[in-house]
Amino acid sequence: MNEPLVSVICLSYNHERFVEEAIRSVINQTFKNIEIIVLDDASNDSSQEVIRKLVVEFPAIQFLPIEKNVGNCRAFNLAFALSKGDFIIDFATDDIMMPERIAKQIDQFQSLPHDVGVVFADANYVNEEGKFLRQHYDYLFRKGLLKEVPQGDVYAKILSRYFIASPTMMVRRVVFDKMGGYDEDLAYEDFDFWVRSSRSFKYFFLNESLTKIRRVGNSMSTGWYKLGDKQLHSTYLVCKKAQKLNRSTEEIKALIIRVRYEIRQSVFSKNTNEATLFFELLCELTQPNWVDRTLIGICHLPIPFRWIRKVYHASRFS
Repeated sequence: MNEPLVSVICLSYNHERFVEEAIRSVINQTFKNIEIIVLDDASNDSSQEVIRKLVVEFPAIQFLPIEKNVGNCRAFNLAFALSKGDFIIDFATDDIMMPERIAKQIDQFQSLPHDVGVVFADANYVNEEGKFLRQHYDYLFRKGLLKEVPQGDVYAKILSRYFIASPTMMVRRVVFDKMGGYDEDLAYEDFDFWVRSSRSFKYFFLNESLTKIRRVGNSMSTGWYKLGDKQLHSTYLVCKKAQKLNRSTEEIKALIIRVRYEIRQSVFSKNTNEATLFFELLCELTQPNWVDRTLIGICHLPIPFRWIRKVYHASRFS
């Protein structure tokens, strides 16, 4: 049987310390029918020089250096337009693939019905030096944030809580074709992708750690809930999309859980504009309770909420 083509879209931005290891982890996969597309999003370090040296060594790599930074969503769409694979991996070039990752995900896809659009897996988090920090699902279980890994129709679960390590995903091409790629009006892609794709396709969990996800001080994930956080506003926009996509009472309840969570985060990070927007959305979904009204009422008070939130998260999630 012919092996399907897998397109690995490698997005680089100021990853000069990590990009070679990341790309070599794709090259060294046991599965060989891989198309590697590397897009550098106008890095201002030496990332492009490192990538060019790899292209000389491995001429099959397609390299797209762009001169103006366009962000993850637009960068991915530019690379995706050139891809030909039956399956797609969105791969940041500060992460590392385990050698059998693609082979195992393809094997899994081959045994699944075509309405399964995404196979995701467990992951290990590492620091800038590559030292182990924690395992994704072990951490979520230990902290009481998750009791089991949802799969199948995960739409409602995705609305209410975070549980997927997005760098572990392999996606059928038809999913991106149906969605029209990532929404370029958003500051980040994960939540919107999960919501829109899970409305039409099922998800499958492969219970193995197949990716090392690097935690770097200036990564997007470290910027959550800072003052003026553009990602927070994007989350609001995705919640508005979900409001239109919902089909059941269960899904509306799941969205209410998410909106209440984002209200709390907005208030305690002093993002008052987003707190107000989320509260208005909550009023469209349900009758606010006294906690909701209290939170929005104290939002503008000169209380050091950001410090309180920082201390709480350090004690709760470290």
